[in-house]
Amino acid sequence: MPEKETIERARRDKRQGKSPSTQAGEFVHEEIEHVREGKHGAASTKQAIAIGLSKARRAGVRLPPPKKAKSSTRKSAASAARNRGRKPSARRGRAVRKALKRQPHRTASSAALSRQAASAARKRSPASRSAAAKKAARTRSRRTTKRK
Repeated sequence: MPEKETIERARRDKRQGKSPSTQAGEFVHEEIEHVREGKHGAASTKQAIAIGLSKARRAGVRLPPPKKAKSSTRKSAASAARNRGRKPSARRGRAVRKALKRQPHRTASSAALSRQAASAARKRSPASRSAAAKKAARTRSRRTTKRK
């Protein structure tokens, strides 16, 4: 269950008209923090991100399943959105928590996140990366930009 604070931040993003991926970023951030705090681990940085995105879908963020994913991943992402508000059984919840606790915590280190971001960026075309950077510059809030 995501923390109230995280849900509130995601709602604020939605009110500001930000994209679903930005709203989902709040849940991913929470998940990374959980791994860092030692609440549980993750087999890989990708898994920690996937858990965060799944939480976002369950919390109502209108996030579509990834286009290039395996069919099983797409199915699980779609079912997470469909089963919104429905809690898994206590037995399953315990099993998942126990399995995650056995996983390593180094997957949420800054080095691991940096590696993941770099490898994800490499898969994109230079034009796509440039367009994303231009959009970020355009949509950056006025308060964060430097005033002369």
